Amino acid sequence: MPRMRKVWLLPLLIAVLIATPVMTGAGAASAAEASDVKDLVILQNVPEIGHETENGELQLTALHVYQDGHFKKTDGQVWSSSNQTVASVDATGKVTVTGKPGKTWISVTDGTYSDRIAIQAKPDPEARAGKGKPPVKVTVVKESGERYHIVDNAIRLMTMEEKVGQMLMPDFRNWNGENVTEMLPEIERLVKDYHLGGVILFRENVVTTEQTTRLADAYQAASEKYGMFLTIDQEGGIVTRLQSGTDMPGNMALGATRSEELAYDTGRVIGEELASLGINFDLAPVLDINNNPDNPVIGVRSFGEDPELVAGLGTAYVKGLQDTGTAATAKHFPGHGDTAVDSHLGLPEVPHDKERLMEVELYPFQQAMNHGIDAIMTAHVTFPKIDDTKVISRKDGTEIHLPATLSHKVLTGLMREEMGYDGLIITDALNMQAIADHFGPVDAVIKAIQAGTDIVLMPVGLETVANGVYGAVRSGDISEERIEASVERILTLKLKRGIIKEENPQPVEDKIANALQVVGSDEHKAVEREVAERSVTLVKNENVLPLTPNADDRIVVVGNTYIDDLYNAVKAKHDNTILIKASAPLTEEQLAQVRGAKALIAGTVTSTVSQRSATSAQMRMVNQLITETDTPVIGVGIRNPYDIMAYPNADAYLAQYSFRNASFNATAAILFGEVAPSGTLPITIPGADGGVLYGFGHGLTY
Repeated sequence: MPRMRKVWLLPLLIAVLIATPVMTGAGAASAAEASDVKDLVILQNVPEIGHETENGELQLTALHVYQDGHFKKTDGQVWSSSNQTVASVDATGKVTVTGKPGKTWISVTDGTYSDRIAIQAKPDPEARAGKGKPPVKVTVVKESGERYHIVDNAIRLMTMEEKVGQMLMPDFRNWNGENVTEMLPEIERLVKDYHLGGVILFRENVVTTEQTTRLADAYQAASEKYGMFLTIDQEGGIVTRLQSGTDMPGNMALGATRSEELAYDTGRVIGEELASLGINFDLAPVLDINNNPDNPVIGVRSFGEDPELVAGLGTAYVKGLQDTGTAATAKHFPGHGDTAVDSHLGLPEVPHDKERLMEVELYPFQQAMNHGIDAIMTAHVTFPKIDDTKVISRKDGTEIHLPATLSHKVLTGLMREEMGYDGLIITDALNMQAIADHFGPVDAVIKAIQAGTDIVLMPVGLETVANGVYGAVRSGDISEERIEASVERILTLKLKRGIIKEENPQPVEDKIANALQVVGSDEHKAVEREVAERSVTLVKNENVLPLTPNADDRIVVVGNTYIDDLYNAVKAKHDNTILIKASAPLTEEQLAQVRGAKALIAGTVTSTVSQRSATSAQMRMVNQLITETDTPVIGVGIRNPYDIMAYPNADAYLAQYSFRNASFNATAAILFGEVAPSGTLPITIPGADGGVLYGFGHGLTY
């Protein structure tokens, strides 16, 4: 177990240490529960718990520990300070340090059990600023003893089935053909029967702020002993699950801004909105390096092609998320960027050796580990230079390399032993075809656990998988020690992030009221707008931008996917704008409308190599407009910056990186000169001859 730690606060401006959110509610545990209480401990005395500093206050949290080892937040206790000259404490456990030297004991009691923690303040000569007394350095000194090893004690008393349940994270996207937007008795029963440690939510589950808050609250209520991880893929950009709130433009847009401050703010905004809803674990950010333009699954989900850029923006994003108390996840280890196969559909391979991987693909993950990332998600990708193990595919009997998700050499050998990672490992979804096609549902989960994963995400068939793992533990195929190592990491992260059952939960109506204030707030929308405006990249401009049309000049917007959004944004700037909705070469009648226009704006959307081909119908249409009209053609790559490869002779080109509203509005503002473009390419756009059409870092302005 970790040793007792002394934690140093910032020199005064006095330390605020907040380990968990302030607990609300009244009263005490029910009589039945109270009879099972065996101790009262201060959470901050638990060895695994550190402290965060802010503004001179420390929020302490009291936990009741029960006979069977589980623990809950409790309130209504009596707090006291032995020396108020050093620090005082209020009725909720919030400590205020005065800045004067000395030592005090902060104590709590429920009338039967009690605990204490020490706060010591000493003059800090190193922080002396000019004449006068130096500020104090404040140390929080934990108590020590067996009673504080609540994670170990809980695991010792858990059943094997309870331990396995902490490692299972299914999705309940639908039930009997209907989207799950509220707790169902059948799902509540599964949560209890399989002692689930968490679930993942999808767009089908999170429709409105009020509904999402109720659903999250119901999941926590369904869990009998331990708080649940409620996870979601809220990356921003093209992977945005919430249907209400702030729609951040995404990682590649952040890469184009080159701003770690905006990356931090993006993580913070996403974290604050999720936390207000009761969602405590974000499966973001993507730290894959998009160094393959043909990648069909990562693309604009990546910050870019440069390891330093990805690492810098990624760690800032992670800090923003985790500063809100929301767990963050770096994905997809060891790197899904240099692939041309979508692992949802097939099994990709990355052929590079370890030296190259350490310099490129693994670099952002190592930096995230060094900066305290909560979790890392594995990739369903083979890395034969790291693990050349061959297995027989159940799909067709052929020999295939073992994917990273199921590889002991990758997860334990590389990640844990060589890279020194001791946080949580979670698989990518096990229903993806890269796994589901080649391994049986139970075999895949057993191999993932044996490899070293802590949480198996979206196993195929909860009952079958759970029983399969129980059997593997009983037979010795998976040791109970292997299970317990994962449960220790899971419970530790839950404690660190305040994901703990409460004896007196805050009323859900109060949670909803708070969420309605946070989700989509004006301050959050301002961050969304700034990211969008600073990201849109002017890649090419043959003296056609900015547009300065007269009132009677006609502007034409042409395209198909998301084109209504682009049209609406442009029309808001210039009323005499018309839309031609088309995804193939135009008719003569449509061409006549274009020929009489002041400018034409062609919006293109691609996600695959074939869509980006100059021979695709969409791209033939854009090239027809370039060659068969004299009207200036302005291309807008709505999603992928690479679209200009198919129409390099356009008069101007903007890379937008995102199909969220803020990005369309930013593009329109740049088109008409209201905002000067400042984004720079976070990737290289290759030319048709294999050379470089536009290089990394390229970007124009006016």
